[in-house]
Amino acid sequence: MKVITLGLLGLGTVGGGLVNILRTSLPEIERRLGKSFRVERIAVRDLNRARNVNTDGIALTDDPFSVVQDPNVQVVVELMGGTTLAKDLVEQAIKNGKHVVTANKALIALYGNEMFALAKQHGVQIYFEAAVAGGVPVIKALREGLAGNQIQWLAGIINGTGNYILTEMKKPSADFAVVLKKAQDLGYAEADPTYDVEGIDAAHKLTILAALAFGIELNFTQVYTEGISQVSADDIRFAQQFGYEIKHLGTAARTANGFSLRVHPTLVPKTVLIANVNGVMNAVMVNGNHVGSTMYYGPGAGAGATASAVMADLIDLARGFDAPADSHVPGLAFQPDAIQRDAKFEPIDAIETAYYVRCTVKDHPGVLAKISQVLANHDISIEHLHQEPLGEEADFALMVFTTDVVQESRFNHALAELENLKDVEGKIARIRIGAMS
Repeated sequence: MKVITLGLLGLGTVGGGLVNILRTSLPEIERRLGKSFRVERIAVRDLNRARNVNTDGIALTDDPFSVVQDPNVQVVVELMGGTTLAKDLVEQAIKNGKHVVTANKALIALYGNEMFALAKQHGVQIYFEAAVAGGVPVIKALREGLAGNQIQWLAGIINGTGNYILTEMKKPSADFAVVLKKAQDLGYAEADPTYDVEGIDAAHKLTILAALAFGIELNFTQVYTEGISQVSADDIRFAQQFGYEIKHLGTAARTANGFSLRVHPTLVPKTVLIANVNGVMNAVMVNGNHVGSTMYYGPGAGAGATASAVMADLIDLARGFDAPADSHVPGLAFQPDAIQRDAKFEPIDAIETAYYVRCTVKDHPGVLAKISQVLANHDISIEHLHQEPLGEEADFALMVFTTDVVQESRFNHALAELENLKDVEGKIARIRIGAMS
């Protein structure tokens, strides 16, 4: 039986999970594949660190370049993260004629265009299923399962940390800071949670999904990104009263003027399946012109889930290991020469959507009339409205309402006027509403 040799860069959560899969499930993999795998060498940070995975028979090294230079390694599996050393190692592996499997979403989102071109030049493949949504095979679905469709839009919960926080904030007396600390204690959020709660991690993943869906270059800088740190428990409560759940969505869509790529909190109707995805789970909805809307759901992180996706890539790669390079499914799903390199992107102020608005107002007669008049001046209608006093003796009230669909630039002008009203206190909160149809 042919044996394909692997070199791993990193033996953390995912690397350990992959070694465990190969230790426990190799007979089943061989039954599916008719080939086998052997880990030759693994690069680790600390050779003396105790490990909870069996590495007997595998050479460990603290020199990652020895892995990509090893003539006995045919496939390099990059699981170390980051975009500096990892980039140098992946590029060197490609130049040495080695295929690459990676779980590094930032590396693909930021440098994928040049790495795919380099891989084509050297006749090797780059696989990256584990870079988006962990164990959910959404990349394979876009590259192959939905290949007969023109993708119209996709929307995903693609960061489990943010989804966990928003789920926990539905509980009584929840507070963002307290829930974030709990997520850190449970290991769902990093000590520095910026990438998760401010949407950067999701933007990396959305960049990849959009390229696969639309046949465009990877364009991370074109993703409008907004986090969840300003979402309050009141917002979640009122959204539910209006028939919505708040989700931190990454959305990519075709528009009349090109493409729209955005990550931000979104009110999703409760009737839409993705609104019911809770905790650390991930889900991606994809709409194709023939199939309609489909959804892919599952764990977005963790040793087993992510290592499962890495293993699936290795199996795919092994099936065509000896085939000509041009017989493989292209890395970004479309033929390299057909990738659209001059795509136009719609700025956020050009989108058209409905809005949820929360503001603090003086609890006096006539305030609603003033707010309604400002909105009417900009041709904006109120769809749902709720107002409640802020305490028994307070002179202020909490007003929340939703609007009809309006262009964001027009809504922003109206918002600025509302904030200038003497009866409105402080900053007005707004969250976009997703129709998901």
